[in-house]
Amino acid sequence: MGMGEKRKGADWERAAAWLFYVSVFLECVIVVIDKSNYINPVEGQLFRLTFLLLTGKVLLTKYSKKEWMAAGLFGAFGFLSYKATGRNEILRIVVFLAAYKNMDGKKVLKCAFYTTFVGCALLAALSVTGIYGVLALESDFGRGYLQTRYCLGLGHPNALHCMFMMLALLGLYLYNEKMKWYFYLILLGMNYGLYLLTDSNTGTIVAFLGIAGAALMHYWKGLAERKWVYWLGAALFLACVFFSVLAADERFAKPSNYWFENRFVASVETHLNGRVKELYYGSIERHGTTATWSLFSKPENNRYFDMGFVRLFYWYGIVPGTVYIILYILLLCQCAKKKDGMGLVMAVAFAIYTIVEAHLVSVYIGRNYILFLMGMYMSDMLRLRSD
Repeated sequence: MGMGEKRKGADWERAAAWLFYVSVFLECVIVVIDKSNYINPVEGQLFRLTFLLLTGKVLLTKYSKKEWMAAGLFGAFGFLSYKATGRNEILRIVVFLAAYKNMDGKKVLKCAFYTTFVGCALLAALSVTGIYGVLALESDFGRGYLQTRYCLGLGHPNALHCMFMMLALLGLYLYNEKMKWYFYLILLGMNYGLYLLTDSNTGTIVAFLGIAGAALMHYWKGLAERKWVYWLGAALFLACVFFSVLAADERFAKPSNYWFENRFVASVETHLNGRVKELYYGSIERHGTTATWSLFSKPENNRYFDMGFVRLFYWYGIVPGTVYIILYILLLCQCAKKKDGMGLVMAVAFAIYTIVEAHLVSVYIGRNYILFLMGMYMSDMLRLRSD
């Protein structure tokens, strides 16, 4: 290959990378707008734009035969889901994961981190100064008494603490090796201070677990190289999924008189602030329970509720949900292979959070940092590197 051809090839690679970065930037901006009080009238058009940008990146990228076959298979899977449900998220995710090839994973995550951080900080500043957005909400919040909880322009107190948790864990993933001991204390202090404003139990607990896990990975030398810690993480992840499935099954939960005869579900529900009850008593048809699940879901399965893994199976179907669970396990295996301890911490923390909240199960790719990790490792996860 001559110098001119090499230069031309490098130019095409740079153009492809820019297409990907612009798409990630836009996906994160869409997430920030969604968290604000502004109703985005062009959200659908922006999703189409990011899809086209990612498609352009795919067309400018060289793949092995195995990678093309996998992309075609998953693409057909996404199209089947689209025809069954009317939802195009799986198609968009497939193109996103395919387009991730040859990208610097850490740089992409930094793009997502700083775009989202600046956007959320701007929303908070606008609300505090009274320029735009709601500073606090006064409501019952399902707890039986009136509360004032702060959201700082992010729509809901839980959403505020969720974004702190997501950004804190992503920041730790990017910079944990350089962290000093007092940075962990600062993050813990911020987490507690934010709890005083939001009273968000789940966000506070999961953020604490993530920060503590990051500190363990940093100071327990060799922990990231121990296989048992990844097996433990996989077991915790599967436990989160299994509980969600069982809680959504009427035969197991045994709902009765606005409560549950199953003592285990009843005991856990006392700490979930009505999440399980929402499935059984939030709609006449009991949307979200396993009786409303099907292999590839259906268009009328569009109700919103909090339990994330339940929403995964309800919105997209048993088959897509199972595929996602398998890919999640393969991701944890790849973290073990790469000794990516912070990848494990982030994946397990997000799994625990997804029992209660559905932040990662949405139409927004920019919300789900697990998809970014999958994009980084997908070819190795599926052993697609060679022809």
